[in-house]
Amino acid sequence: MKTNLVPTFILTMFAIFSIFSCKQATEGTCAQVSIIFDSDLSPDYDDVGALTLLHALADSGEAKIVGTIASNRYYLAGPCIDVINTYYGRGDLPIGAPLAGANEADGHQIKWTESLVANYPHKLQSTTDAEDAVKVYRRLLAAAADNSIVIVTVGFLTNMRDLLKSPADELSPLDGKQLIAKKVHHLVSMVGAFPEGREYNLYIDAKASDFIAKEWPTRILFLGGEIGCKLLTGKRLIASNIAHTPAKDVFTICLAQDNPEGRCSWDQATTLIAVRGTDRYFNTVKGHIVVNENGSNTWINDPNGTQEYVTEKMPWPELTKVIEDLMMHEAREK
Repeated sequence: MKTNLVPTFILTMFAIFSIFSCKQATEGTCAQVSIIFDSDLSPDYDDVGALTLLHALADSGEAKIVGTIASNRYYLAGPCIDVINTYYGRGDLPIGAPLAGANEADGHQIKWTESLVANYPHKLQSTTDAEDAVKVYRRLLAAAADNSIVIVTVGFLTNMRDLLKSPADELSPLDGKQLIAKKVHHLVSMVGAFPEGREYNLYIDAKASDFIAKEWPTRILFLGGEIGCKLLTGKRLIASNIAHTPAKDVFTICLAQDNPEGRCSWDQATTLIAVRGTDRYFNTVKGHIVVNENGSNTWINDPNGTQEYVTEKMPWPELTKVIEDLMMHEAREK
């Protein structure tokens, strides 16, 4: 009988570890979360932290990055996304951008984007070289399993509006709303202020925000503007002895001119819960968002609502450390 004790013990411990590992993944499932990341990378640089965090979660096996999309047409948005994807060994990821007529201004005073593309390999030379965002979305969703995709938007909702309005085409016989309802599990969005306020990502394309609020066919989870500035990151990243990474370089350039104590982490927190869910980090309030004509928003509570916004649960210093640990991720040796 003794000969079976060690194998039995090992198997038991493995089972316990596996269960624990599952709980550490997204909301009770061991499966990778399939993510499409949609970002206004530039004007702000928290997007760099968010995409870095997403690659860290992909390298740990928690996420599968399906596509990376720009929500504006600033000429270096696409190349900067390409830089980060390439640095982490995923230079073949699809990159999309909205068609002409979308927001094109960079809006930032610290020219970190120029430094990033000058110092790291990338293929795209301009955002105009990227594919049409709607085409990328439709192709990726058409190829996905039903109810399998989590879309995380950390910028404007321009692409979501355009996707929602898209007609059937050679990629799918379903129109945009049908395709989203069939393929998307839920949308996680850094848009709005809760329970009310006026927030940048929402008001820059208020018409798109309003359309999504009224027409999006799946659950939506919002992280509001009031959350990010409770989570200042970058200072520890800069002080670390890790090698130069895109995130470390960008935060080194920007914090010196912005806030040496750290940058608000709206986009990193949003991306984190897109992969891992809210249970460990936030409480949520159910209801639905109302977008006003001036680009502000209010909230109507409804326990049966399909929309939610997050509120504090994990103490801010602990959550800040979780986020910055992931932002310090370096590329794996090839």
